[in-house]
Amino acid sequence: MTAGGKALRASTVLERAMLVTVELPDEAPPRSYTPFHASLNFVYEDEHLAVLDKPAGLVVHPGPGHWNDTLVNVLVGRGTELSGGAAAEAGRPGIVHRLDRDTSGLLVVAKSDLAHRRLAGAIERRAVKRVYAALVWGHLRKSPVDIEAPIARHPKERKRMTVAQGGRHATTHAAVVARFAHADLLRVRLGTGRTHQIRVHLAHIGCPIVGDREYTFGGSRRVTPSARKEAERLETLAPRQLLHAAALSFTHPVTGVTLSLTSEWPEDLRPALAEAAGGDGANLLAQPNPLQYLGFFASDD
Repeated sequence: MTAGGKALRASTVLERAMLVTVELPDEAPPRSYTPFHASLNFVYEDEHLAVLDKPAGLVVHPGPGHWNDTLVNVLVGRGTELSGGAAAEAGRPGIVHRLDRDTSGLLVVAKSDLAHRRLAGAIERRAVKRVYAALVWGHLRKSPVDIEAPIARHPKERKRMTVAQGGRHATTHAAVVARFAHADLLRVRLGTGRTHQIRVHLAHIGCPIVGDREYTFGGSRRVTPSARKEAERLETLAPRQLLHAAALSFTHPVTGVTLSLTSEWPEDLRPALAEAAGGDGANLLAQPNPLQYLGFFASDD
């Protein structure tokens, strides 16, 4: 990209009436995916699609900084057939929806173009139900609550998102499952699927996710001074954001069968959840299925 014959840096701020020239190659370069091996837990799989329990720390598809160590690379290394089409041309073969790198939980990938088109359409129609478990600082003022606030890229920090006028419409539904001294365990359902939506929306209403260093660094400072020490201990026990894609339900795009899948609270987040629970923490740690024990899957909202 050039202006006045000079190459422009990515950080260049364009001025009004500036003439910019963009030169594109005659054809896109061939795209290949280096096989990468990592352990994956599949909760459902057939010839049309697969649903896996994505571990935290795994980027979903190739991009800057992660070209060869993503979920797509793992699936290629496994020999999994992935859909093509526009998603593949964009470097996301088989990827119907995404989870942040440090968010764990259920993710569906398409193996055929037909399954991909129909799943993408179902998500657009909000016919795919995606439910997350989130431990947040503070307490919701009311429960359930619908959060409707437009989301856009942050004007100064381009890797972050923010609530801003003129952003894309975004809706998040949240309800309290368990209330602890300094935090709430929420059941969060997506109405739309914007980048970082849950994290941005919960921080926007004053209940940021525990352990989210990108949007809520120093979240323990939001509690009262007398409770600061206990809250800071909870924060140190959080290895990442306490956000987990715990339930996924949709109509199979080919067979028409309803799939309702669940994933329990992950092991690496259990100490922080137990700390938040206070006196009931030991009992919670002893439970093989803490979300089920707390009644997380009982609701059908």
